[in-house]
Amino acid sequence: MVNLPLEKPLKIDNRPLWMIVLDRTLHYQVLAGLVLVCGVLLQFSPPSGLSQAGYRSLVLFGGTIVLWISGLIPIAITALLSMVMLPLLGIMNAKSTYAQFGNEAVFFILGAFILAAAMTGSGLSARLARAMLSRFGRTPRTLALTVFLLCTALSYCMSEHAVAAMMFPVVSEIVASLGLERGKSRYAGLLFMSLAWGCIIGGIATFLGGARAPLAVGILRESTGLHFSFLEWMTASSMIVLPLLLIGFPLLLRFFPQDVSSVDSGLRYLNRKRLEVGKMSFNEIIVALVMVVTILSWMTLGEKTGLAAIAILASVALFVFRVVTWESIEEYVNWGIILMYGGTIALASALEKSGAALWVVKKMLQVFTPSPFVVIAVISFVAIILTECISHAAVVAIFMPIGLTLAASMGIDPKVMTLSIALPAGLAYCLPMGTPATAIAYGSGYLKSKEIMLSGTMIMLISWLLFLFSAYFVWPLIGLKI
Repeated sequence: MVNLPLEKPLKIDNRPLWMIVLDRTLHYQVLAGLVLVCGVLLQFSPPSGLSQAGYRSLVLFGGTIVLWISGLIPIAITALLSMVMLPLLGIMNAKSTYAQFGNEAVFFILGAFILAAAMTGSGLSARLARAMLSRFGRTPRTLALTVFLLCTALSYCMSEHAVAAMMFPVVSEIVASLGLERGKSRYAGLLFMSLAWGCIIGGIATFLGGARAPLAVGILRESTGLHFSFLEWMTASSMIVLPLLLIGFPLLLRFFPQDVSSVDSGLRYLNRKRLEVGKMSFNEIIVALVMVVTILSWMTLGEKTGLAAIAILASVALFVFRVVTWESIEEYVNWGIILMYGGTIALASALEKSGAALWVVKKMLQVFTPSPFVVIAVISFVAIILTECISHAAVVAIFMPIGLTLAASMGIDPKVMTLSIALPAGLAYCLPMGTPATAIAYGSGYLKSKEIMLSGTMIMLISWLLFLFSAYFVWPLIGLKI
């Protein structure tokens, strides 16, 4: 009888059985504890000045925040759970609650997902990436700069997460063709960090860069009736994005000095891949035309017709010309984000309509009455820190109801408050869990967490200071006064 060696040695847990059981069931214990705490809190009478519905919405909101931060339940399921609990707890009636899925923001982001899927699935985005890199990346520095600017530009019209996922194999191909070694090459780190920072900076520029902006604008419209046009949002965000483009890449060069003298082998590889794919296909041409018409329509007709209507019509056009199929779309559409929208907007609406948000703001102002600018500074700083740890959309969902009520109480423009929450919530540079772009860069194996955090902390502080400068000095020039 031959004794085959085990690939992994067996480990015997010598702890007492009760400790093993507690360890294996910790997830359920925390959930049970949360349910118990919320159940006990719901039995209390509401504080003075707060209605029963308002008190229950605050308890539900607190439990939802715990689940969002802990990650015990996926964020989309947490949002759906909070939505279901609204009518069950008597906070809102069922008809008003589930009507939130008809919010324009839900359909806009669905259309945006379909457009991004068409760009990726048709090969148009990869073709564009290779063409730009081979044309402008003649030297090590210009190649890295092209990666940085290309990721920024693509994140103007696609989710930054999709851009990072699409560009990762392209950058990996370049790194492999140059023969760069893991853990040793500073230039490889520069390329992957250019990818990450480009996606993050470009991701806040328009409604298409991520889930934050449409969600924030949806809550703004639901609460106040105000809205942003596509061009208005892009103009306000560009006051931060454009300076970051000028500062970001030189800062990367300081942290990741190039240690290669030529990228000719990488360019030859890119050109070979371009020749292999040949000329643009019919599908790519149609997708390109639809994207151009869609973006122009958002800029010129968005305020009149609504951004969601244009996005859905563009999606229909893609199906009419048969450049996409429903099966291919299902692979790219993040249904969890769409489900989260309805639940999150419903919860925000409940906090506002029940008077809970106003009650919290009044209590805050009794303790401390800061100036409007200080409020903007504090909220934006907390948002930019918190987004390093939890979902960008969760940060927006947590702060928007309170922020808008605070804005109304202090005479702050609700649009400025919306920007003060949504823009910083997209600027997570330091931790891999902050954004998929940083996680993808870290996952390449060419970067150490210390390198990402050190450079990320610097650009994060610069981003926050640029935001404050724009909010105080520049935005008033375009009609957005604090």
